[in-house]
Amino acid sequence: MDTPDWGSPLGVIVSSRSPDGIRRYAVGLAGEVAALPPAAAAAAVSALEQEHAPRWVVWSCEEALAPLLEVTPGLRPTRVWDIAEAHRLLHGGWAAEPGRAWAAAHGLAPDTVPAAPTGDLFDLVGADDGPDLVRGDGHLRADTVTGAWLTTDDRLVAWAGAALACAGLQRRQAAALGSRVVPTVHSESAAAVLCVELARDGLPLDRAVVEELIGAAAGPRPASVDEELASRRRRDADVLRHVPGRESTDLRNPAQVKAMLAAVGVDVPNTRKWVLEDQRRVHPVVDALLDWRKRERIATTYGYRWLDTHVGADDRLRGHWTACDGAGGRMTADNGLHNLPAPLRPAVAAAPGHVLVRADLGQIEPRVLAVVSGDRSFAEATRADDLYAPVAARLGVDRGVAKIAVLAAMYGQRSGAAGEALKGLERAYPVAMAHLDRAYAVGVAGGDLRTFGGRLIRTGRVLGAEPVGANPQLDAARGRFARNAVIQGAAAELFKAWAATVRATTAPLGARIVLCLHDELLVHVPEEQAEAAVAGVNAALTDAARRWSQGAPVRFVSDTGVVRRWSEAKEGAQASDEGPGLVSGLLRRNSSNSAPS
Repeated sequence: MDTPDWGSPLGVIVSSRSPDGIRRYAVGLAGEVAALPPAAAAAAVSALEQEHAPRWVVWSCEEALAPLLEVTPGLRPTRVWDIAEAHRLLHGGWAAEPGRAWAAAHGLAPDTVPAAPTGDLFDLVGADDGPDLVRGDGHLRADTVTGAWLTTDDRLVAWAGAALACAGLQRRQAAALGSRVVPTVHSESAAAVLCVELARDGLPLDRAVVEELIGAAAGPRPASVDEELASRRRRDADVLRHVPGRESTDLRNPAQVKAMLAAVGVDVPNTRKWVLEDQRRVHPVVDALLDWRKRERIATTYGYRWLDTHVGADDRLRGHWTACDGAGGRMTADNGLHNLPAPLRPAVAAAPGHVLVRADLGQIEPRVLAVVSGDRSFAEATRADDLYAPVAARLGVDRGVAKIAVLAAMYGQRSGAAGEALKGLERAYPVAMAHLDRAYAVGVAGGDLRTFGGRLIRTGRVLGAEPVGANPQLDAARGRFARNAVIQGAAAELFKAWAATVRATTAPLGARIVLCLHDELLVHVPEEQAEAAVAGVNAALTDAARRWSQGAPVRFVSDTGVVRRWSEAKEGAQASDEGPGLVSGLLRRNSSNSAPS
């Protein structure tokens, strides 16, 4: 088999772990791979990186790089091909273990991938005890995943060779799909490296402020279970004092809360936040309930237990990061890194001698729509700082109506005020609207879609409780999911290309990305390098957008500034025009039908 043209030297990093936990690596350039212990492997990667800057092939960054970065914190691979991320992009879904990726790269049916041994006695029945890595049916032997077969240096080197072969086939598949797909794998792989670094480095917090903010919401740190329960009763009492005779209501039970509200004249179909927001003036209990929910969330999910468990002695919040969510492709994180309550954001603070450069992409999804649809009229609107202003002028409506129309188009809303405004959009920007309509039709039929960068989205797996065609409402929901997924997925691809560029270009400044939140970056940088970092972040957006869009005449903008605390940026900037919460609220206020989450 001919080797694909990778455009740079090709390296490989794979690892195995013995039953007693000892890890060993196979590292090197293609054709010159050696088995090494971790410290020597890290040194070899550093030397080869400096001398050759190869593209490193790994089965997954988390498996191959995370232990090496612990050994050598300064290790920063520049170029990577992550086989797992490439598989997720090319074939959809989340599962991407080596056996599955190998099978897909070789055109083997996924349901014939041999299951990994579980340690059960029945694993021995029919087991292949031969020396070969590849079975007679073309699949990788199943015990490579557990490391049971990787017991010698020769076998570890063979495992590295399999990774190189698999990556080569993936690259051919990606190139065959179009010119954008290989670069997308590159940025997805770079995002996977960034995820390893984010998990290792953590988000800097001011512990004293965290304690103070938790205390304001949840009360003093309890010394016993009884004190914790007493604090809970005090929080509840702040709500229940507004409803005499209903003091026994369990505020954590939606049915009881709805009955409590009805008893004082607040008749609502459900107790969701966006519904209650419109009832604040009806009765003071509504205001108290909404405030209680904020405090309760901090007390139960982001309280003292969360602080003690997830914030290290170095005052860094850490969690597990993934480069894609298995659906549209957004980066995700746990332990509060992606959904930290706004009241706790003042605690996200730069370390002494450092600042935070915060950059938030403006109106990214409609600007992405202009690129992926190829609508030149809509692209012209992106020249403005506020895209909705020229759209409003063209439609002859207020800015707010134009905004709702654009969001409705991407989230599948067609009734109410959103539906009326959407008719104007269809007349003014038929190319962009037709692009969304085609995606909707594919979703309704349960077909497969690819994003602008090539990610496969299998809409038939969405809302899989009933088969496609069995329930018109679910089919329509699949359609709404599809029309948004082609935009949100493409936006995630641009964001990761931007983040990867920021990571590379600001590293000489001593900068480190510490948070990736949908369309927002937080970069931790020495104070004296703040101005250069702002310039670097903005230049990275221009460069990444040009490469990602392949020169489309669409302008992307970022609200970029220097802060010491994350909350300073939020207080000083307008709320983002995108985001699931705001979009859902806008659309739900204009119709009883909600966009799918």
